[in-house]
Amino acid sequence: MDHVPVISPQIATGQRLSPLLIANRGEIVLRIARTARRMGITTLAIYSDADRASPHRAACDDAIAIGGETPAQSYLRGEAIIALARRAGAAAIHPGYGFLSENAAFAQAVADAGLVFVGPPPQAIAAMGDKAAARRRMAAIGLPVIPGYDGEDQSEQVFGTAAREIGYPVMVKAAAGGGGRGMRLVSEPTELAPALRAAAAEAKAAFGNGQLILERALIAPRHVEIQIFADAHGRIVHLGERDCSVQRRHQKVIEEAPSPGMNETLRRRMGEAAITVARAIGYVGAGTVEFLLDAEGLFYFMEMNTRLQVEHPVTELITGIDLVEWQLRIARGEPLPLRQEDIYHQGHAVEARLCAEEPGDGFLPRAGTILLWAPSPAARCDAALAPGVVVSPHYDSMLGKVIAHGADRAHAMARLALALEETTLLGVATNRQFLIRLLRHPAFLAGDTVSTAFIPTHFPDDASRAAAPDSSIWGLAAWLAVVANPLAASWPEAWRGWSSTPPLPRPWRLACRAPVALERQGQIEAGRGQAMLRLEGREMVIVGTPAAAGEPGEIMVGETSLCYRFAWQGEALWLKCGGQDFLFAPQSRVSTARQEGGEGDGTVRAPMSGRVVGVARAAGEKVVRGQGVLTLEAMKMEVTLPAPRDGVLTRLAVAPGHQVVLGQVLAVVEPAGGAV
Repeated sequence: MDHVPVISPQIATGQRLSPLLIANRGEIVLRIARTARRMGITTLAIYSDADRASPHRAACDDAIAIGGETPAQSYLRGEAIIALARRAGAAAIHPGYGFLSENAAFAQAVADAGLVFVGPPPQAIAAMGDKAAARRRMAAIGLPVIPGYDGEDQSEQVFGTAAREIGYPVMVKAAAGGGGRGMRLVSEPTELAPALRAAAAEAKAAFGNGQLILERALIAPRHVEIQIFADAHGRIVHLGERDCSVQRRHQKVIEEAPSPGMNETLRRRMGEAAITVARAIGYVGAGTVEFLLDAEGLFYFMEMNTRLQVEHPVTELITGIDLVEWQLRIARGEPLPLRQEDIYHQGHAVEARLCAEEPGDGFLPRAGTILLWAPSPAARCDAALAPGVVVSPHYDSMLGKVIAHGADRAHAMARLALALEETTLLGVATNRQFLIRLLRHPAFLAGDTVSTAFIPTHFPDDASRAAAPDSSIWGLAAWLAVVANPLAASWPEAWRGWSSTPPLPRPWRLACRAPVALERQGQIEAGRGQAMLRLEGREMVIVGTPAAAGEPGEIMVGETSLCYRFAWQGEALWLKCGGQDFLFAPQSRVSTARQEGGEGDGTVRAPMSGRVVGVARAAGEKVVRGQGVLTLEAMKMEVTLPAPRDGVLTRLAVAPGHQVVLGQVLAVVEPAGGAV
């Protein structure tokens, strides 16, 4: 059950949906196209300038350029997408998830253009798009909602009064969106006003609407969602729950089904509640009703996502149902294929989101270019990756999903951890090693303490805790730098080490970033089939022939056998060995932005590639250490950069709208006495 079920033979030809334009990018395009092809539906992809090399472009029967680099210039251009669809003769549009998938105006415009929108009716999307109105509506039909404030008055005074009545801690949330944007946890009154301002600005930038709601913050709840389907004939079913409690920055990391600790009584009650929600708004299609579940087993309505979810594969693997097939069947006007009593679960499934980010640096997103991608065959992998694909700062940091199914929870977790261990992705920093550590954590495997507080509780400081390379891995890196470096072709023949000349000692000095910047130096003598490494007073013999870049290899370093893969990025060496990823470079070229700037020199550097969205101080102003200087945005995340010390802001090198790269100098703070 590791793959999407085969389409049943009685499916009609599906001419009314063909061609189907998929208004999205990345792995979800491949996922939708795969099912559409099995159903006899031809597909059209669209792609931005940044996605020219993306595999999603080739996954469909045809692809159309929409241009632009950013979402606003490409995948959010609803009118342009509809115009492209009509020009290409498309019959329907599938929005995927994200972008325009929950935009009621877009859904209406698709219908007005005479095309089929593969999703719910516009009025149902609108009913759940405004979270304040949705809260009030759900409370009116008897669903439990978290105590809070969802009024029109957005003044800080009114929010302050509401927070006192609700009781701290409280959660500030965007009324018009989700995905962790516009959310702030407030523990005490002094934190409320800054949180309101920051959340409103973030929500306005992300959703075009800065309206906020306030809710009592539940302490360490579970995040449990119910998958529902409704057809146009009045039938609604639920496919059970998914547990999405393990999160960072209010964004999901691990999703599983069924939820650990869920009993049949609670599952039935939550399923019935989700169906009540769908029926109340005249829902048709795939949807997910999200709840927070407290320690006493009480659940509260949080929101409804009126689209297919990123984590839909775990439901597919335990039910044997292709959720995209059901979406397309319903869009074609067919009744639901199964009744509630015909839906059952088998085994356990778990999904991990593979993201371009640094877990050990606050999960900051990272951009880059994929050099090597080799997914494990031991699990399902939904991704749109290939060598040469650019991971742009303009889009979400999620690179793909790895999903495993097992007879029970322990089996599924073990299979997923092993699959991630076998997966190779070089060229950009990822959370792969962190995911493995998380999946093997005793508290996670026990299941009874899994909650939205799991990562901050069990990984409070360095979330990755990746081991520094030992002597054998340093030796492997130095050996590859000498015998497998493409730049070595320009060296004199006698220095290349693989000629017939006697081996000569070659000094080396490398830096490694894993988990922090480290440096080692030594000498290596490379000859035919073996080398002698001298490192910090030790000598080790290296025996083996280098594998080609990207291919699996094995060598002996001293008494240690090492299996490895590697890729070159200029002079930098990306190396996977022992299940871990390392980045080596000559001398000190690999160092974190945090180490390059900070208290010592007063430099504010970009901790990630992205866009400047706010500047809080002007050149010449006095600042104190920790005071916000400017704000960056990348991959759906905003980061406020503080002054590294007390002093005067003598240099401000950027303005709102500027694109910056990792490590770029953005500002300089000099001591007040030394400022000119």
